[in-house]
Amino acid sequence: MNIKHLRLFVRVAATHNISMAGEELGLSAALASSYLNKLEESLGVRLIHRTTRKVSLTAEGQSFLHHAEDVIASVDAAKAAVGVGKLSPSGTLRIAAPASFGRMHLLPELPNFMKKHPNLKIDLKLSDTIIDLVEGGFDVAIRNSELKDSSLIAKKLVQDKRIVCASAEYIKNNGVPDTPEQLLNHNCISLMNLEMWSFKGDKDPLNIKVKGNFRTDNGEAVRDACVNGLGIAVNSTWSVYRQIISGELIQVLADHPLQSEAAIWAVYPSSRQLAPKVRVFIDYFADYFQQNPYWDQQIAGHLK
Repeated sequence: MNIKHLRLFVRVAATHNISMAGEELGLSAALASSYLNKLEESLGVRLIHRTTRKVSLTAEGQSFLHHAEDVIASVDAAKAAVGVGKLSPSGTLRIAAPASFGRMHLLPELPNFMKKHPNLKIDLKLSDTIIDLVEGGFDVAIRNSELKDSSLIAKKLVQDKRIVCASAEYIKNNGVPDTPEQLLNHNCISLMNLEMWSFKGDKDPLNIKVKGNFRTDNGEAVRDACVNGLGIAVNSTWSVYRQIISGELIQVLADHPLQSEAAIWAVYPSSRQLAPKVRVFIDYFADYFQQNPYWDQQIAGHLK
């Protein structure tokens, strides 16, 4: 059994794309297909369903996957024991991240990460739409929403603290709410389908369905609309910390914190053998954000 064939099979299982998996390993699409055919012939079973749109594992392929991963891990460990083989992760790491958080906090640190792992290439997709990791062939995703897919694993990177804000201009023209209920008398900016704002109550959360004349599907647009005086908005501190420090935005309802346990997560497909390139990425940014949540450190003296 050829170890190269096994490595290709494991990457096809992760990406659901033969051409993409082959490219990662320096193989043409034709050679990658040939490797898979030879692996199936040597085993005498079909491991992969091939269609014009994507590939998926057969029942036999699913059963074989974990054994293939174990063989690869054992071979890599044996090579490492005698000082043979690559000492650092390599290949292409495909990452999906929210557009705003990715631009503001992931991209600035990626150069340092890539200097530490020079054999890695990065493909980064920035989108506020929830990406299907398996369908899109991504290795890992950064998300700021709860994990709903049980086939994925999530690791918390950092807390996502959220506050209610308004611009000085808006407050001057419209006043400031003293209680969450008074939000009903204000123009509120919201993300689409997230018009219900939940505040901590004495016993149960206090839910307020806000209304306003502006909604958007982009977090940065919510922030910028708030800065421009369109209304009151809920924002993550990682998004508005500069505007809070500069005085462009002012926290309101500080005595009525939001009922929020939100966090930034690294999400990846479940596997007994996590690819080294994914492991080093998750470990690096988990440590970076936990040790350096700079936005909350800088904003601390500006909040009530």
